Amino acid sequence: MKNFLGLAIGFLFAANAFAIPLPKGPDNHRMIAGNTSYHFDGIVALDDCSGSIIRFEKSNPKDQAMILTNGHCYDKGMPKPGTFVYHVPSTRTFGVFNDQAKGVGTIHATEAIYSTMTGTDITLYKLQETYQDIETKFSAHPYMLSSKHPAPQTPIQVISGYWRRGYTCSIEAFVFQLHEAGWIQKDSIRYSRPGCEVIGGTSGSPIIEANTRNMIGINNTINENGEKCTMDNPCEVDANGKTTATQGVGYGQETYLIYGCLNALNQFDLATPGCGLFH
Repeated sequence: MKNFLGLAIGFLFAANAFAIPLPKGPDNHRMIAGNTSYHFDGIVALDDCSGSIIRFEKSNPKDQAMILTNGHCYDKGMPKPGTFVYHVPSTRTFGVFNDQAKGVGTIHATEAIYSTMTGTDITLYKLQETYQDIETKFSAHPYMLSSKHPAPQTPIQVISGYWRRGYTCSIEAFVFQLHEAGWIQKDSIRYSRPGCEVIGGTSGSPIIEANTRNMIGINNTINENGEKCTMDNPCEVDANGKTTATQGVGYGQETYLIYGCLNALNQFDLATPGCGLFH
């Protein structure tokens, strides 16, 4: 599904993966004009996607920092339906920005803690650097991952490190199931229109409560052609099985479920009782 927004074109053809082909225009190092009113402190760029530095509510400055992006942005390939990745070594690098979207350096993964596209669409990376290291070296700070389910009509911003641009809209509704090719996500965020007509490369961008540093979701797809449930064209399936699809509607995934998988040491652990992520 090309509308899982951010795989490099070469990987797209090699894996028949879903992600909008990266559009022609600015390259990885240019900002799309007219989008200078967003704050980029904590935003990162991947080679083919966007992401953000995130922390949990009980994280400490000396903890290893984390990056959150999409499951379909996982560097070793998209997890197939009904599968997940757990504690796999990684050497992926991420570009860091200052608040004005100027690149200031690079940070480094040591591990993909978790990745899946079943039920949601997330990859959580652990970094070599601590939060304190990143603040000291780059004056960059993490977004606070919210532990609460987002509310409808919440004003939101989607901020892309790949394109160094942002989008503003609101949460229009929550979708019972979102189907795209063989993948199914649950309780997805539907964006209001106009405002969040996301494009390729914005995959993995944080969804934040507007004008805050509270992250409530992660951007991942848009219906490109109006088709139903096909690659590039996610469809909505309600609790009664009714299927609908609307061209140009974008979606994101909630991230509060990650908290249900934190153990007593504040570490991500799928064995934590009540963990609701796929495993």
